Amino acid sequence: MRVLAAMSGGVDSAVAAARAVDAGHDVVGVHMALSRTPAQERTGSRGCCSIEDASDARRAADVLGIPYYVWDMSERFEQTVVADFLAEYAAGRTPNPCVRCNEHVKFAALLDKALALGFDAVCTGHYARVVDRADGTRELHRASDAAKDQSYVLAVMGPERLARAVFPLGDVTSKAEVRAEAVARGLSVAAKPDSYDICFVADGDTQGFLRRALGEQPGDVVDEGGEVVGRHDGAYAYTVGQRRGLALGRPAADGRPRYVLAVEPVQRRVVVGPAESLDVAHVVGASAVWFADVPAPGTTLTAQVRAHGADVPARVLAADADGVTVDVTGARLRGVAAGQSLVLYDGTRVLGQATVAATRAPADVATDPVAAPGRTA
Repeated sequence: MRVLAAMSGGVDSAVAAARAVDAGHDVVGVHMALSRTPAQERTGSRGCCSIEDASDARRAADVLGIPYYVWDMSERFEQTVVADFLAEYAAGRTPNPCVRCNEHVKFAALLDKALALGFDAVCTGHYARVVDRADGTRELHRASDAAKDQSYVLAVMGPERLARAVFPLGDVTSKAEVRAEAVARGLSVAAKPDSYDICFVADGDTQGFLRRALGEQPGDVVDEGGEVVGRHDGAYAYTVGQRRGLALGRPAADGRPRYVLAVEPVQRRVVVGPAESLDVAHVVGASAVWFADVPAPGTTLTAQVRAHGADVPARVLAADADGVTVDVTGARLRGVAAGQSLVLYDGTRVLGQATVAATRAPADVATDPVAAPGRTA
């Protein structure tokens, strides 16, 4: 195949491109410039898409002997990832920018441009496996290295995009294996630190980033009874399940720690309470993407609601082409926020993905198991 290899400047994408070359594909490397004002260098493991990263990608392409280009994707990234990030926090939800980047940039804008130029597929350094069945079905599965698995953030791509994706690192057993391979291939990025946190918040100060973009919007922090227990500079800086940084004026009557239960941007309120008030019985997902047939009510599977969280047992209550509701009673799932991704698995196979729209607490389910609208997450 003619394969476009997305090269971030890190070790994973460099080794992935090398493996695509070894597989006999006609490979061209491309670095996506996502920042309108890229820094000369990134700070340790924070941030990405710096001029240093572009240079590292070029050197890797030179070692592999493949053509290399830099494509300016900064406008698309700003419009679909950064703008969504700000809008979601402003609305009281908790977005995952990596999911949005995969949805709108890597497996939309990049892939569409690649196909228009005659490429057959896009290759990335994501840790996930693709299984091709005899009947032609293409399945997305967790990576062999569970610690590095990225199927959760890839689930939004859907089956049509998966048909044009290549993930050469899906079968590696550890990151050490990738670094050792990079050394053997003479790639200078072999020891380069992984990037983490939010790539466009290079200093790691997400609250500061939000405050600079959205401005101060002071309001009250209240308990479940509505009594004011503190003040905040912007409800957008809080997320459901948060414990640290609440700056409460006085402790709870029972002395127990309090957590964010709800973010109400219109009222400029943040509601706090005890940990048990975060318990979730049902999760409601919208804007579903399915890799398989829509599961019937009663289907048992596992669900994951955080990029680095464990999957938990779940049972489908309702599902259609647009959304899904699952019962996670007994899974001790807490602090699920609207805006997060709900990814459903059958073993290692990704069945589908949806964006969390709401949750229902165990008490709501006990009093009205079907009709209660539940607590907006």
